[in-house]
Amino acid sequence: MLSEGAVNVYSHQLAARARVTSAQVRRDLMTVGYEGSPQRGYVVEDLLEAIGKRLDPPALQPVALVGVGNLGRAVLAFLRGRRPRLAITAAFDRDPVLVGGIVHGCRVYAMRDLPAVVSREGINVAIIAVPASEAQAVAMELVSTGIKGLINFAPVRLMVAKGIVVEDIDMTTALEKVAYFARQAVEEQVRK
Repeated sequence: MLSEGAVNVYSHQLAARARVTSAQVRRDLMTVGYEGSPQRGYVVEDLLEAIGKRLDPPALQPVALVGVGNLGRAVLAFLRGRRPRLAITAAFDRDPVLVGGIVHGCRVYAMRDLPAVVSREGINVAIIAVPASEAQAVAMELVSTGIKGLINFAPVRLMVAKGIVVEDIDMTTALEKVAYFARQAVEEQVRK
């Protein structure tokens, strides 16, 4: 909204974009410690700053990416510059053609360098973008280096130690779910 030139925004406008209720928006923003006014709503620039203080780390939080194939390159391109204090600072791959190069501004290291680079750069979050057959082994290797959070793009459920945060991003299941409900909506429309 800031890039659209908005100076103020109301909870109902934010709710419409987020597909939630305006009451939920107001409750969530109160937990951030920011309140608007019924007359002016929220000052967009101040709201962004308040949310950033809550969500963004105080300094750069480096992230590792394992797998620099098509998906890994897409993730690097998509995230580059999006969150200045949360950035992929090191990528890892087994392909000797990629190792030593730079992809979308990120250095690609050999997998054997993972422990040293993770330690040196203070990385505790990693993204897994490898085939399902390799994901579990990669997850275990990452956890052994001290990684505490994983984003998993591989279509397999990871088994990791308690206390490790894992967010599974299964695009195939998401696509199947959306396609199913879209078919249901079309069938319902035809029945009417």
